[in-house]
Amino acid sequence: MSETFEGHVEDTKLADALSERYLAYALSTIMSRSLPDVRDGLKPVHRRLVYAMHQLKLDPSSGFKKCARVVGDVIGKFHPHGDASVYEALVRLAQEFAARYPLVEGQGNFGSIDGDNAAAMRYTEARLTEVAKALLDGIEDDAVDFRPTYDGEEQEPLVLPAAFPNLLANGAAGIAVGMATSIPPHNAGEVCAAAALLVRKPDSTTADLLALMPGPDFPTGGIIVEDSDAILKAYETGRGGFRMRARWAVEPGRFGTWQIVVTEIPYQVQKSRLIEQIADLLEQKKLPLLGDIRDESTDEIRLVLEPKTRGLEPEVLMETLFRATTLESRFPLNMNVLSADRAPGVMGLKEVLRAWLDHRHVVLERRSRHRLEAVVRRLEILDGFLAVYLNLDEVIRIIREEDDAKASLIATFSLTDLQAESVLNMRLRSLRRLEEMEIRKEHDALSAEKAELETLLADEKKRWSRIGRELDGMVKKFGTGPLGTRRSTLASAPEPVDISVVETVEREPLTLILSEKGWVRAIKGHAVDLENQKFKEGDGLRLAIPCQSTDKVCFFGTDGRAFTVKGADLPRGRGDGQPVRLLFDLSNDEEVIAVFPVQAGARRLVASSAGRGMLVDEESMVAEKRSGRQVLNLKGDESAQLCVPAEGDQVAVLGSNRRFLIFPLEQLPAMARGLGVGLQKYGKASETLKHAVVFKAEDGLLWPGNVRSRPFADIQMWVGKRAAMGKEAPSWALKKA
Repeated sequence: MSETFEGHVEDTKLADALSERYLAYALSTIMSRSLPDVRDGLKPVHRRLVYAMHQLKLDPSSGFKKCARVVGDVIGKFHPHGDASVYEALVRLAQEFAARYPLVEGQGNFGSIDGDNAAAMRYTEARLTEVAKALLDGIEDDAVDFRPTYDGEEQEPLVLPAAFPNLLANGAAGIAVGMATSIPPHNAGEVCAAAALLVRKPDSTTADLLALMPGPDFPTGGIIVEDSDAILKAYETGRGGFRMRARWAVEPGRFGTWQIVVTEIPYQVQKSRLIEQIADLLEQKKLPLLGDIRDESTDEIRLVLEPKTRGLEPEVLMETLFRATTLESRFPLNMNVLSADRAPGVMGLKEVLRAWLDHRHVVLERRSRHRLEAVVRRLEILDGFLAVYLNLDEVIRIIREEDDAKASLIATFSLTDLQAESVLNMRLRSLRRLEEMEIRKEHDALSAEKAELETLLADEKKRWSRIGRELDGMVKKFGTGPLGTRRSTLASAPEPVDISVVETVEREPLTLILSEKGWVRAIKGHAVDLENQKFKEGDGLRLAIPCQSTDKVCFFGTDGRAFTVKGADLPRGRGDGQPVRLLFDLSNDEEVIAVFPVQAGARRLVASSAGRGMLVDEESMVAEKRSGRQVLNLKGDESAQLCVPAEGDQVAVLGSNRRFLIFPLEQLPAMARGLGVGLQKYGKASETLKHAVVFKAEDGLLWPGNVRSRPFADIQMWVGKRAAMGKEAPSWALKKA
């Protein structure tokens, strides 16, 4: 160190020193890591990856090379960072569910939408796609500037020629120091169509552009539900967001059941984590309308959502899921990019397209000048060839005899230095008449191309016309076919769905106890000691039913009405409970004849005292009002006699006339409400239905009051048609009280 600086100390404020160093770090992060360039839409690591693969000649038509080789070249020549981060960037460029238009074609395990990691880079292989080829088009024609690499041994491009609108087509995301960027992917055909409109009509508004490219187009599809005014404002300012929802449909099942199938999920949502989230919410009892979720995905997504009951609306179920899970998510829009002069800033849609078009204009101009220089050079050489072809013998003599053949050629034929050098380097096999004709033909073609290039460079309108034709070609190339077809659907903001009726109830086991005098209460758990339950004086146990706090419990009265009470609303505690008439509007003249938790897909046989009955789905008996739902219509002084499970294929009926009848269950109609049809015929008005049971023929008949079932073969004598009178009842059937 020079003596001048020995002991030299400068006083600097700590705040100033920190600011200076932090600013240097911030600028490095912004410029060289996090923000994409508005011209090619790439960050440095992605640009270096694509260029390194180009140097390795990994074109779409060539073979694959190991990703380890690619990563090695990138970190060895251009990107002095860890190999893991470089490989992760390479993998993302190849994932079809991450990149709308992949720049890399992968061979091997490159991960999945479930969040699975890619295989190690020593196992996977890669090459460039046609999209990447379009980004590189013109890289060898002096279309862009180059700079030395970090070690000064190589050259790397500052930006790619970018014939493909990569920034908007593939989007970008990154977090810098004090700023961030978030750009969703779009449909490349729509982007090129909007850019072409801007070429033809530079004064086009953002609304005009959105008529051609209405919004994002995500790799995973889905539905974009956002107001059109909000979308317009977002694209005008460069800031906003888009609400995405999964694509779903209702699949009908048997007996009126249904399920929801999700085929597309929002962008950047991992399917496995989505399923885990829904499963956790199910376990926490926070999705009361959802019964189960299954993953039936193969190469395509298929998530099956089963409702708890089929009586609810699919829209209500999905609304609860949209609010609680990532089946609905929001993708922010923040078009913060580096401009052509490397300055970070937020741009609107029109500014982004204009910046890309201006870059394409610069590229066209530079490529045209580069080509013109090459054509002029070649024409100069061809002129020299034509000059000497008229006297080849003299050329040969000069080469053989003269000491300075080059100077003699220049003096003899008035050649330039380049022409003389080219003649001296000419192969002997070219010294034939046919070659002269080929040279003249090439000379004419190049002369025409030179005139065309000079005209193009002299007329800006023609250059923009050329760019417009290139954009039309891009629309045809990348806007059609499986890759170019729009995947995301744009829909208007959905109508609000009322889910106020949905309450989040913690699921817990309960035992419903109904006394003989109509007092009801619920006790926690299913293992309840019924013998030691206390009741009011003169009252006793009538029935005890296990259920869940999330169930809907149905009470069926003698007036043919069904009343519904939520399990969580049943009176609790060790007291006597409440009279059922306080829970719903059951008159004092009527009684409850059946209590059961409603189950999806289950059916009941309901019948009147007159012997008319029908099958009713339990879910159709659910009533949201205190007044209940009229299920069985009655005449005169009739009353509802029974409401029993319809699990089987045969019906056994006993009348007060002591006659017994068995007939197939299929002879009964399934109705939501009605009078029903005759189960058994009675000869007198005083004869009524006493009881009925639905059973399976293969299991036999277990009649109430009996301890064993009767094989179907042993009761064949009572089998007949519905509405028949039946035969004298057996003694074991009369045991029913």
